[in-house]
Amino acid sequence: MVQINPSILSADFARLADEAKAVEGADWLHVDVMDNHFVPNLTLGLPVVEALRKATGTPLDCHLMIEDPDRWAPGYAEAGAGSVTFHAEAATAPVRLARELRRLGARAGLALRPATPVEPYEDLLPELDMLLIMTVEPGFGGQRFLDVTLPKIRRARRLLERHGLSLWLQVDGGVSDETIERCAEAGADVFVAGSAVYGADDPAAAVRRLREAAERVAGRAGAGETPR
Repeated sequence: MVQINPSILSADFARLADEAKAVEGADWLHVDVMDNHFVPNLTLGLPVVEALRKATGTPLDCHLMIEDPDRWAPGYAEAGAGSVTFHAEAATAPVRLARELRRLGARAGLALRPATPVEPYEDLLPELDMLLIMTVEPGFGGQRFLDVTLPKIRRARRLLERHGLSLWLQVDGGVSDETIERCAEAGADVFVAGSAVYGADDPAAAVRRLREAAERVAGRAGAGETPR
C-alpha cells in the first residue's frame, strides 16, 4: 500500500499547526529530528513532537538523525509518535531499541544513509516495522535525489520478499513528481516528500498527485509488470 508522508522540515516552523492541517490527507506527518552532531543541522525535538501530537490527528513519523538514539528514541514513542526511526550508524543496540519502541506502542524503523549497505542488517529485519533508505545525505531538506540509491532499494525489496516480511520500505530525500515513480518501481512503498509538498501552492493537492504517481506504478506491478 502506497503511503505519502510530508516532511515538516520543509514547512513554515512558525506555523506548524497550520502546516500539519494543510496535509491532513497524508498518511503520516514526517518529523525530522536532528541534533547537530550526527548531522550538521539542528531542528525539532520532543517539545515540538508533543505539541504536534495535540495539533493534528495525522500520526507522527519521527526520523531521528541523532547520536545515542538508544537513550533518546524511547522518549519520542512516549511523546505519542506512531513510528520512530533511528539510524543504524548511530545505534549501539538496535534490536533492544526496536523492541523497546514496540513495547511503548510505536512502530520501529531502521534508517540507512546512502552509503550504508542493507545486507549487514538482514538478520535484524524481523525486529522492525519499517526500513528507511535515505536517498540523499541526511541533514538538510531540498537536496537532489541520488539515483545511486535505487539499486539498494531494489536489493532491500528482494531481502524483504526472500524472508516473507511485511516491513514498509520508506525512501526519504529528493522525492518529487519527477522521482517518485523510480522509487516505486525499485520497490519503495512509503514516500517522504518535503519541498515537493510544502513548496507547492496547494500542499494537499501535491500529496494526492504524488500518491497517484506511485499508485500507477504499484498497479502495473500488481498486474504482473516486473519493476525495473
